[in-house]
Amino acid sequence: MKRTVLITGGSRGLGAAMAERFRLEGHDVLTPVRNELDLANPGSLEAFISRRSSLPIDVLINNAGINILSLIETMDAATWQTMLQVNLASPVRLTQALLPGMKERGWGRVLNVSSIFSLVTKEKRAAYSMTKAGLNAFTRSLTVEYGPFGILANTLCPGYVDSTLTRQNNTPQEIEMIRAGIPLRRLAQPEEIARIAYFLCSDENTYVTGQEIVADGGLLCQ
Repeated sequence: MKRTVLITGGSRGLGAAMAERFRLEGHDVLTPVRNELDLANPGSLEAFISRRSSLPIDVLINNAGINILSLIETMDAATWQTMLQVNLASPVRLTQALLPGMKERGWGRVLNVSSIFSLVTKEKRAAYSMTKAGLNAFTRSLTVEYGPFGILANTLCPGYVDSTLTRQNNTPQEIEMIRAGIPLRRLAQPEEIARIAYFLCSDENTYVTGQEIVADGGLLCQ
């Protein structure tokens, strides 16, 4: 069945790969750019919700996220608030707005794109890890409250993906060290993660819900 899919952060990297996958399967895909939906700005978020309130959205993928590196003792309030807003508060609010329609139609899929750093961490990732762990917890609550209405919710926790964000936060030397430490000896390609996302959000998935799906090439097995 043809579905309408909303993907935040869908203009590049992993989000773009997800959008392409859903389009190839014949679905209608919305990938708002920042001037349409700025997740760091609550006013922009509410305006977007108001404009889209009449459009039935069957699948929501909360993919957009930011990772501003900072040690705990030097993390300033503005950095923390921005990451909290983009990585957690905005996905929660957007999901809240779309749940009534999914509930009314008796079908819905919510996928929260988290990270392996919601399960483990690394220096300078405190804010990122905290916000992504909160997203995991939100997914579990969604599952319990909305499973009876045919809504499946999962969290996807990628490891290192060959993306702009990975290269932004790691030097070439660090990336080579990361690659060497992954059992598969490589970073994930966005298309690989997109295939997992597609299954979780499709009609093919009828029973997987409330899970933290780790896709990390075996990194956390060590």
